[in-house]
Amino acid sequence: MAGVHVSTNVNGDAVEFVCPQNETLLDSLRDRVGLTGVKEGCGTGDCGACSITLDGRLVCSCLVLGAEANGREIGTVEGLAEGARLHPLQQKFIEHAALQCGICTPGFLVAAKALLDRIPDPSEEEIRYALAGNLCRCTGYDKIVRAVQAAAEELR
Repeated sequence: MAGVHVSTNVNGDAVEFVCPQNETLLDSLRDRVGLTGVKEGCGTGDCGACSITLDGRLVCSCLVLGAEANGREIGTVEGLAEGARLHPLQQKFIEHAALQCGICTPGFLVAAKALLDRIPDPSEEEIRYALAGNLCRCTGYDKIVRAVQAAAEELR
């Protein structure tokens, strides 16, 4: 199977890679670009662990082919922090103990950022709805919702 040359923008940086035609964007980001913050939880788009933004839209990278990223804008959890300075969402997840094992955390952070980019002052219902595609087996959801609320307040 021939490889596909992909030229894309990831977290503001131009990136090029070659991937098999049938490789998921999840695998391309992890194995070709080296961004291991994107996690595989289910491989079927049900858990949200592999959430990224593609042209500003939240998607499960396990459901997108790497070749489909050509010419597109990708955002991952690695793009949240500025150097050693954590994004307020990351800091609030720590402060509110909204993470444990870490498998779901990157997906939750990307989904929460996508929400706050659209709705700077979301209600609890809007937060829960926006994060409904992300599953967590360790923390429950209340701490995550509180962390997003606190980050939203700080960002305003």
